[in-house]
Amino acid sequence: MTVRSLLTGLSLAALTCASLAGASALAQTPGPLHVPSPDWRDQVIYFVMTDRFEDGDPSNNDQGKGEFDPAQRGRFSGGDLKGVEKRLDYIQGLGATSVWVTPPVENQWLDPATGYGGYHGYWASDFKTIDRHLGSLKDYQNLSRALHGKGMYLIQDIVLNHTGNFFNYGSEYDPADPVKGYVPYPNSVPMAAPKQFPFSLNDPRRKADREAGIYHWTPDIKNLSERDQELNFQLSGLDDINTENPVVKRALRDSYAHWIKEAGVDGFRVDTIFYVPPELMTDFMYSKDPKAPGIAEVARRTGRENFHVFGEGFGMDRRFEDKVARRVNSYMVGPNGEARAPGMINFPLYGTATDVFARGRPPAELAYRIENMMALHQRPHLMPSFLDNHDVDRFLSGGTEIGLRQNLLMMMTLPGIPVIYYGTEQGFTVQRAAMFAKGWGSGGRDHFDTTSPLYRYIASLTKLRRENRVLSRGTPKVLAGEAAGAGALVYLMQDGSETLLVAMNTSDHPVLLDNLDIGQGSGTVLQPLFALDGKAPLLVVGQNQRLTTQLGAHAGTVWRVSKAPPLSLKAAPSGLTLDALPQGPITEPTLMVRGLATPGEELKLVLDGNLGEAQSVQADATGRWQAKLSTAAFVDETITHRVTAYSAKSGQASPAGTFKVRPSWSLRNEMADPAGDDTGPTGAAYVYPTDPSFSPPTMDFRGARVSTAGGALKLELDMGAISQVWGPQNGFDHLSLTGFIQLPGQSATGARAMPNQRGDLPGDMTWHYRFRAHGWTNALFSHAGADATQEGTKTGPAPSISVDKDAKRITLIFPSSSFGDQADLTGAKLYLTTWDYDAAYRSLEAKPGGYIFGGAKSASDPKIMDAIGPFTIGTAPSK
Repeated sequence: MTVRSLLTGLSLAALTCASLAGASALAQTPGPLHVPSPDWRDQVIYFVMTDRFEDGDPSNNDQGKGEFDPAQRGRFSGGDLKGVEKRLDYIQGLGATSVWVTPPVENQWLDPATGYGGYHGYWASDFKTIDRHLGSLKDYQNLSRALHGKGMYLIQDIVLNHTGNFFNYGSEYDPADPVKGYVPYPNSVPMAAPKQFPFSLNDPRRKADREAGIYHWTPDIKNLSERDQELNFQLSGLDDINTENPVVKRALRDSYAHWIKEAGVDGFRVDTIFYVPPELMTDFMYSKDPKAPGIAEVARRTGRENFHVFGEGFGMDRRFEDKVARRVNSYMVGPNGEARAPGMINFPLYGTATDVFARGRPPAELAYRIENMMALHQRPHLMPSFLDNHDVDRFLSGGTEIGLRQNLLMMMTLPGIPVIYYGTEQGFTVQRAAMFAKGWGSGGRDHFDTTSPLYRYIASLTKLRRENRVLSRGTPKVLAGEAAGAGALVYLMQDGSETLLVAMNTSDHPVLLDNLDIGQGSGTVLQPLFALDGKAPLLVVGQNQRLTTQLGAHAGTVWRVSKAPPLSLKAAPSGLTLDALPQGPITEPTLMVRGLATPGEELKLVLDGNLGEAQSVQADATGRWQAKLSTAAFVDETITHRVTAYSAKSGQASPAGTFKVRPSWSLRNEMADPAGDDTGPTGAAYVYPTDPSFSPPTMDFRGARVSTAGGALKLELDMGAISQVWGPQNGFDHLSLTGFIQLPGQSATGARAMPNQRGDLPGDMTWHYRFRAHGWTNALFSHAGADATQEGTKTGPAPSISVDKDAKRITLIFPSSSFGDQADLTGAKLYLTTWDYDAAYRSLEAKPGGYIFGGAKSASDPKIMDAIGPFTIGTAPSK
């Protein structure tokens, strides 16, 4: 369905034209190199991967070292600083006020160990020189001045933890002797070692280098749970800098002060911050060293009193936990209250929001995250928020457009600096595809379309945020978050006398918002300010000083609490009530609910807010009523379910009753799988990629248990090993699980192709639902529209995932709603496969590479390392 935004008093077309016209006028006047800091709470950041954004100077693309090839994801594509400047009108038209660029510094162009390129900027050779592919210092200064002339700001991505991959360690590594096992990479392109002193001192075979201690002289991280490895070992082969060394600290402060003084940079984003001690940020920001003072002082001398620095602490919390959030906080505030980084990227919020808006998880998890971030962090308004970036899958690779729109609405109406990753406004699904026609993954065309629906939608949201400072400076108060599944998320944003109500429905059915306490008296009017579907009714607080209303499927609405005198309301009819529900978990498949209403009154019995499936009931002559609710589909005994009696005629809802359900799982299938058969299909001899982070047998199935509870499904998968070397959100990495489900009795329908895995399902099996789960992605698809290259139609909810590393077991639980509310899965067929995934299933070639599988005999060989099935879900345990 086409979704359009409602913006009071100004159409989206007019908004976009007005914004772009203003941008064009400003573009004619470059500004100064140095400008005062803005109020960062009000900023909206547009994040560009410079090499993939726009090519403003084709003459610098190919430096003749084999590093430039837009046909390859891992090579330079040609974007540069002039290209960013060229597209500032486009960026400003979106409503962005700051531009964040990936590190522009001179980089290692090709890593001989992996065959991958440093187009992204995070493999430095010289922290004080512009990489030739991106332009010159003059180009960077011109970009800075152009931004300042538009009232915009420049944020530079920086790295403190590492350089490029110029050396590593082999099996002979000895922590007591940095010479043993040392492996230099003399074939690194275009240099064999960093050019900048002291980072050039990278060969421990030289006594001076060894004694200087600029590096930690360590191999790759093997276990991220060990803090010593995280701080001191190499992240994916990148040479780990010894940031405890005073010489290193001074060099880093001096290097990045250079960009403030010489290029007019207004803020920094710090890469891989969890891999350096949090105390480093205090030194980096506030050092009193007269030769290389802290960044805050350097910026102050250029007139920037609030130079913003925010770190990337990559990690997501499990539901209703805040372990990672507390770790994030430790990089902003020390144990004794000492200042560290002014902000940190809000990865925990990102993780939970993605689960809710892309995977169908309950909004109660997001309600918890919002409350937790406000309670935990001193400055949540300075923490950038995002919904996708260069290190995670695009939202639309596993989520729907309406989910994306709701996620954007949430991001623009909560504390935190919104970050728009380039291409989101054009509906990109590929992580690092280029915006310009000649770049990698562009499809041969430019993507700077200011009339695209998502561009216009984001422009409407930035306008909403800009015109209502309560959204950037206020405090949220959560009023509702559905706990049982997709549904309502409701919160107030309050600042002084201004109050807005934000409400979203993540489900595909209408929901009831019952008895919300918005802190206002009876008769208070709420005026519609914004609506995803263009429709938002005026609301009035009821006589009980509570607000009850309905939200349509996938709605997203913002209301302003009116300051006008309240309306006079008619007397309300007698109230609705529920009888007390049983204490303790329900173990039966049904629950009898009873209550009292006006005699003869027609009611809806609403379970977990779901109006679409509400049961109709009528009170008898005495006002009594009763109804039987089915609880068979509930599979999570930790969830508190809510039931409410609702009268659409009077607009009244009873106080909610609550209960829990203990599901009864039945084991249906149990099977073993041979060890060591993770070598591809029968007759194949596939091998894992050669990068040290791959540690077989992570893709080797050892067994599976299949259980059902009604139409719900539980898969317990035993693996040869579980890797967590990259700190994956879902608890496992270097493995992608792809599963196919054929519904019972429907073999004549469904799809045969295994999308992007280069093959069809075995035998005559078809699939109706397919899941793809790996370290940071968990997506569910229906077969509609699926073929060899198209994944099908995104649906949900995706399964919950839990991992027992010691037992080497991955458990996935699908509620019945994942499969269209099937009552029984007896007779369904399953087929499970393993591979690895990074924005796409990894390549398979004849010879393996750093991140390439080997052993292919042809270009059509399927991407399957190991498989279980097909098998049929039985009525009793089967082997």
